[in-house]
Amino acid sequence: MNGKKILFVSSELVPYLPENEVSLMSYETPKMVNGNGGQIRIFMPRYGNINERRHQLHEVIRLSGMNLVINDMDMPLIIKVASIPKERIQVYFIDNDEYFKRKATFNDADGNLFADNDERAIFFAKGVVETVKKLNWSPDIIHVHGWLASLLPVYLKKLYADEPLFGDSKIVTSVYKKGFEGALSKKMIDKVVFDGIDAAQVEPLKTPDYNNLLKVAVDFSDAVILASEEIPEELVSHISNLKKPVLPFVSIQEFEEAYANFYSNEVLN
Repeated sequence: MNGKKILFVSSELVPYLPENEVSLMSYETPKMVNGNGGQIRIFMPRYGNINERRHQLHEVIRLSGMNLVINDMDMPLIIKVASIPKERIQVYFIDNDEYFKRKATFNDADGNLFADNDERAIFFAKGVVETVKKLNWSPDIIHVHGWLASLLPVYLKKLYADEPLFGDSKIVTSVYKKGFEGALSKKMIDKVVFDGIDAAQVEPLKTPDYNNLLKVAVDFSDAVILASEEIPEELVSHISNLKKPVLPFVSIQEFEEAYANFYSNEVLN
């Protein structure tokens, strides 16, 4: 991985959120690349339940200040950064008071999905791309973790198809076990189509449940990693019909060599 530039985009990351498969692999994978001489950038949402004081988040004024249009509404983009001290890894946080100030990640106090999770996913995807453009940092690989980040591949391949910074970037999506029950807003597909993306290309979003969000993510990715032992059969079947590299599940104790080889031999070749 020496010298390769890898952008990690995740909906969850330790130590900022509780440990689970997504948050742990979203930490361990960039740590592995960093340790093998690669260059990394990590992006995640700045949820209101992240303790800014304890983790020493601070706003990056030069990157903040633009507005992103979400469903015909201007939403201010705020960028914050923090460092994971023992690893010397910097993390960029996508923030907006309307979408991320509440003191929870995906669900309200009663366990119901937030009604605007669809718009939060759109804002996160566009916010990451616009911030990387400001950084003028061209990644060799973009590795996506977690369902809230699942729109990034389609936005990169469609809305930002003519952006030269990502012209040679390869997109990898890690698919995990089912992340939520039910579905996001039925208006999600209309909001994505508003951004100039053909409805036929994101047809699964007519029913934006977990499986269909991940179908759209893998459809617009260049390679797929099966990151859980128990992935919904519907997703496994969908992925098996794609003509693109797939890395079968590897335990966290053995992932380093497998992921590094997959990046080098399957994704970049």
